[in-house]
Amino acid sequence: MSDDIKEIIDYLKNYDGDNISIMEVCGTHTAAISESGITDIISDKICLVSGPGCPVCVTASAYIDRLVELSVAEKTCVVTFGDMIRVRGSKKSLRDISAEGGNVVMVYSPLDIISLAEENRDVTYIFAAVGFETTTPVYALLIKEMVEKKITNIKLLTALKTMPAAIEKVYNAGKCIDGFIAPGHVSVITGSNEFIPVAEKLSVPFAVAGFTGEELLAAIYALVKSRGKGIVLNMYKSAVTAEGNIAAKNMVKQYFMPCDAAWRGMGIIKASGLILKPEYAEFDAGSEGLTEDVIFNKGCSCGEVVAGIKSPTECALYNKACTPSSPQGACMVSTEGACYHYYTNRRK
Repeated sequence: MSDDIKEIIDYLKNYDGDNISIMEVCGTHTAAISESGITDIISDKICLVSGPGCPVCVTASAYIDRLVELSVAEKTCVVTFGDMIRVRGSKKSLRDISAEGGNVVMVYSPLDIISLAEENRDVTYIFAAVGFETTTPVYALLIKEMVEKKITNIKLLTALKTMPAAIEKVYNAGKCIDGFIAPGHVSVITGSNEFIPVAEKLSVPFAVAGFTGEELLAAIYALVKSRGKGIVLNMYKSAVTAEGNIAAKNMVKQYFMPCDAAWRGMGIIKASGLILKPEYAEFDAGSEGLTEDVIFNKGCSCGEVVAGIKSPTECALYNKACTPSSPQGACMVSTEGACYHYYTNRRK
């Protein structure tokens, strides 16, 4: 351990100033903080709050309901990542409907759907295109390959989100946030400059951080020291530039355009999503209008957890009716969810 990190730990452990709340926006940061035991190291006056950085957790129930409907349509197959299979819509999950005869396939990459579609031309494959700025370029690449290969039996049901507007939403949700650990993977694509307008508007510091315990401690230290300043600190320069990945951003712009988006438990957030442009509408499986958000278990506080209003441990179901083996909400289902990591690592 370097002398600098020892000094940072000593400062954060013995911090005795005003109470300060710092939100880690990214689900992977939530995991890293939980697994490294950072909350046990720092002063109780520094509160780390989990935010809306889990794409599965913020997907509205109407979207999942639509996937469930499509999975039982004739000659149709829903293709998805693993976590999405277990998240319930208003009534059922894709796993539930699969057990009842629905056609659902899990893949590890969106590009895996190409071979499925080429081998089974009489089946329409619907990809559950969920994610943030990190994964959207892969969906753009998928559309590009579909166009080039003239594949017509793949469609996307999109629930793609972008971070800045959501961050502003959670800031204004009622719980005071004094600083944000900006999402590292997202920032690789967007660049650190993406967060300057919201930082300046809210007069709150942002620190783009890596994922090791030392990198996160350094980011927390920087945010405590920068409290009240509307600045963006890029502390992950090994992977993140000011401008981001220009090629990836241009590819996304070619196929997608901004739209208002529904966030589970948070409602409609203006200009916080991406949808296929009209000229590529033939590849859309009916993504517009999927805004209804019926919570399967009324006692679940996932909406308040992703908005940073409640800690997972403040949910009445946490570690009672709701555990990873019996999840009642999306935040306990997803391996990027705050409740899952609080439970798994007993984070306070």
